[in-house]
Amino acid sequence: MKMGLRIPVWQMRDRIAGVYAEFDLGLLADVTDFPFRFHLPQHYLSSVLLDELSRQPNVELRFGVTLEAVRTNGEAAHLTFSCSDGPFETVVPWVIGADGARSNVRKAGGFTYDGFTWPEKFIVVNVADPLEELGYTGTAYVSDPDAWAVVLKLYDDARDNLWRVAMPADPDVADDTLLDPAEVQARLRAVLGADREFSLAYSGTYRVHQRVADTFVKGRVLLAGDAAHINNPIGGFGLNGGIHDAFNLAHKLADVWLNETGQDVLERYSRQRRTVAKEIVQQNSIRNKKLMEERDPDVRRRNQSDLHEISLDRERSRAFLQESSMISSIRRAEQIL
Repeated sequence: MKMGLRIPVWQMRDRIAGVYAEFDLGLLADVTDFPFRFHLPQHYLSSVLLDELSRQPNVELRFGVTLEAVRTNGEAAHLTFSCSDGPFETVVPWVIGADGARSNVRKAGGFTYDGFTWPEKFIVVNVADPLEELGYTGTAYVSDPDAWAVVLKLYDDARDNLWRVAMPADPDVADDTLLDPAEVQARLRAVLGADREFSLAYSGTYRVHQRVADTFVKGRVLLAGDAAHINNPIGGFGLNGGIHDAFNLAHKLADVWLNETGQDVLERYSRQRRTVAKEIVQQNSIRNKKLMEERDPDVRRRNQSDLHEISLDRERSRAFLQESSMISSIRRAEQIL
């Protein structure tokens, strides 16, 4: 499967769209058994995980429950919850906060979450049209200082065609205005370079942050995923990074639980995954956004030329794809003791 990078070029007063770099993920066939991009929406992934957890005899699933407080004494964690039946408490050996960017576990555990919020909103639109007909690959980036976008083909069990288009939006404009169907159609025409009506399946806005917790482990409390780090979506580093957190932590925590290693291995988890979050996820996602919205025409041309040259060189393409697919981030984590 190929990953294409698309760039609108301005010439005179006419906008001309063209591809300036395209990468074949098949180059990684000797590195991974899955040399392709597969965009599985989070609600599908959550359903898969929920189904699997429900089959585990030692898992108890509770819904409609809110964590209110966490207290640790070095030997266990005491949790206080609220629910429709009133508050209740429980004691557990470990708590893993994988409860998103607004994590109650992180807040209750006393972690800090430093970083910044991007000034603009993001508007996300799902389009039920075959955008391949417009020349888009399953993963495409439109680079433009005023109308950049991320264009991804999504898996959907009800449609053959479902694409997500993420674009910047003015934070001072009300959502009702931004999400007006006529306004959304105008944005899509400008970004996708096609004078047509699109089939809108969903549209919404959200704010984007770049933040990393001060540590991923405090005593008996551990963090993973968006609870530990969050970034802009350009490059797909967020959810994938969270999966890497879970894989790294699960093995280490299992070894501690089975008394095969000491608890200090959990500090190594924090060092490994926090380093990756800061050095790779944060830096690359910020760089990607800045590249797409670069306004200086000379800098834009230089960036386009550099990426084009990389795409023509097999070994440089392989290195680029290993970085963008986060394979290199796993190797980086393994180097950290």
